Amino acid sequence: MTPENLSRQKGIFRVTIIGSTGNFLLLIFKFLAGILGNSAAMIADAVHSLSDFITDIIVLLFVKISSKPADKDHHYGHGKYETLATAIIGLILVGVGFGIFHNGIVKIMAFLSGETLPQPGMLALIAAIASILMKEILYQYTIIKGKQLNSQAVVANAWHHRSDAFSSIGTAIGIGGAILLGDKWRVLDPIAAVIVSLFIIKVAYQLIKPCLEELLERSLPNEVEENITRIILSFPQVAEPHHLRTRRIGNNIAIEVHIRLNGDLTLREAHNITTDIETKLKKEYGNGTHVGIHMEPIKTK
Repeated sequence: MTPENLSRQKGIFRVTIIGSTGNFLLLIFKFLAGILGNSAAMIADAVHSLSDFITDIIVLLFVKISSKPADKDHHYGHGKYETLATAIIGLILVGVGFGIFHNGIVKIMAFLSGETLPQPGMLALIAAIASILMKEILYQYTIIKGKQLNSQAVVANAWHHRSDAFSSIGTAIGIGGAILLGDKWRVLDPIAAVIVSLFIIKVAYQLIKPCLEELLERSLPNEVEENITRIILSFPQVAEPHHLRTRRIGNNIAIEVHIRLNGDLTLREAHNITTDIETKLKKEYGNGTHVGIHMEPIKTK
């Protein structure tokens, strides 16, 4: 493993462990607050924090695998293991979102049928406010580190922190309304939960969509491919770049292209040109970029 990859892996482990420690403490506090405070909404919020803790473990396991160098069974490296981890986090978020949605609808229907929903205690409200503050702090820290480390899984985990903060906002509104406004307003708890669940599902979709595109070998955006072409054409010896193929491999990209060179160049001269092109592309898109260049002679009439 290169020093760069080792440093990146340690950075991902550090930010994930910090997040998982916070998640573990929160889920214990939330479960106790939900039980002692007689709040079904807080117990549901605790389950959401439990899902955060589980996804932290997934990130730790998959990022270690994705950091492995290429081998005889994985010629392009193990980057897509991190993509798979991101997709799993997204799927867990979908499950959590639909679970909260279902529970909220059941409670709303019960309220409309005349059932009196239980009043939560002040401890549950304190737990919700504490969760909002801690999860937003964890989100800000994790999203910054995820971008610095260029890690899809860490960025995905950051959004999971924020989705838990959103969930806690809904929980706080519902619990606060039930405590302060009386029996008729206890339905605010499940209504807020349903609204929050839709935000969670939206975040999950935004995480899963690019993962599916990568796993299905979708090409990079047009603006990226146009920039790649510009870089190649910045070398005056090169003509007619064609058959450009691009794709993502985890946090890296792969570029394959055909170029035309003067047929009278020596093999060494042609090799030096393609090496310079490869170096410039890696400078633009990262050292982990896979570059494959096929040389052809310029067509003559």
